[in-house]
Amino acid sequence: MSAAATTPAPPDASAPLQRFTLWQRLLLWLITWAGFLVIRVLGPTLRLAISVEDGGPPSLDTRPMVVSFWHDCIFPATYIWSNRQIRVLSSDSFDGEYTGRIIRKFGFVKVRGSSSRGAVRALLGMRREIERGATVAFTIDGPKGPRHVAKPGPVLLASSTGAPMVTFHIAVEKAWILNTWDRSMIPKPFSRALMRISTQVKVPPHSGEAHREAYLGELQASLERVRAFAEANVSKVGSPEFPLR
Repeated sequence: MSAAATTPAPPDASAPLQRFTLWQRLLLWLITWAGFLVIRVLGPTLRLAISVEDGGPPSLDTRPMVVSFWHDCIFPATYIWSNRQIRVLSSDSFDGEYTGRIIRKFGFVKVRGSSSRGAVRALLGMRREIERGATVAFTIDGPKGPRHVAKPGPVLLASSTGAPMVTFHIAVEKAWILNTWDRSMIPKPFSRALMRISTQVKVPPHSGEAHREAYLGELQASLERVRAFAEANVSKVGSPEFPLR
């Protein structure tokens, strides 16, 4: 999947900010390459269709946006949104480190930080990227759950920058489901996949707490809506209604 010209990526040091043991460094290398190969081999086999709600972004290259999605579709999302220099929040933990290394191989830019630790620093980093014209993305129920519960970061970021919030979900007709907290999907070869993208939602600047809570509810509803649509219609991929990309 080719991508249009994007905002230049800032330097992104590959060395972790914390020290890892020799065994952890070996595991990081193994997991990074295993994850990369799985996505690189299976991604091109997907029979993909993309559906956009009225008022949604005109293309995947629209920028800036504040994009949110559930952690369970991170494998197909990494392939489908690749090579667009999208900024992704990722922690300095062991899990965050190998995730960051994998996504960099697909043209994403890791912004160091965590929704649970150093959240203010992380949001400031994402805000700087939006101000440079980049799109940022959140696995919104990560890094450890609870599953399918949205966190407020995108609302705060959209309010402070003016960039619209957008959600998406990718339903896969046939997949291996990992026994992890997020129940991540690894698509089986040549499976149908439907990505549903939401309408763009603007959050007014300087919103008070009550307004932010309302928009967080809207974010949650949007994530649930695109997920329900994608899962209900993935079997129709390849039909005139949902042509292959």
